[in-house]
Amino acid sequence: MTAETSQTLDRGLRVLKLLADTDHGLTVTELSNRLGVNRTVVYRLLATLEQHALVRRDLGGRARVGLGVLRLGRQVHPLVREAALPALRSLAEDIGATAHLTLVDGSDALAVAVVEPTWTDYHVAYRAGFRHPLDRGAAGRAILAARRQPAGEETFTLTHGELEAGASGAAAALVGVTGVEGSVGVVMLSDSVPERVGPRVVDAAREVAEALK
Repeated sequence: MTAETSQTLDRGLRVLKLLADTDHGLTVTELSNRLGVNRTVVYRLLATLEQHALVRRDLGGRARVGLGVLRLGRQVHPLVREAALPALRSLAEDIGATAHLTLVDGSDALAVAVVEPTWTDYHVAYRAGFRHPLDRGAAGRAILAARRQPAGEETFTLTHGELEAGASGAAAALVGVTGVEGSVGVVMLSDSVPERVGPRVVDAAREVAEALK
């Protein structure tokens, strides 16, 4: 800590990060141990964060991230979209297919940026704001696959007909971006995905990840 920083704010942000990294929440004792501070300090931090809906506590006393974080997170989407657009444009023009950036939103995959190719006679219409379950479609499946893979591993996922009849998709998860869970992909009217598309999508996901760091 330096003279210009707030110890209390730092601890509060660390609480949010710890809670964001767990699916089951943490108790006051667990937070106290991980932060290296006494339980009284943790109680005060949680009470303050609860007032702003950034933290909620269940009946068993376990603290979890609150819905207020979602309201803050929505403001991040325009910044993420802007950073991703150059790589998406390049991908769409190169492959001749609709490119998209998809982020996790609860249990859904949410398309936050979409770029359609300019030179094709036809392509799949896809819009920002489109959402679907994480376990359907290449974008969501790529994210789920990344959760099971070793940290830093890059790969791609292919699907056909899961979201739209006759359409195939390819996607690769964003790797190494703190606080952002998502994927970059393409969707095309095809019975199968050409061989070069998967590696190209991985390259685009890497470009977007670098732009977000």
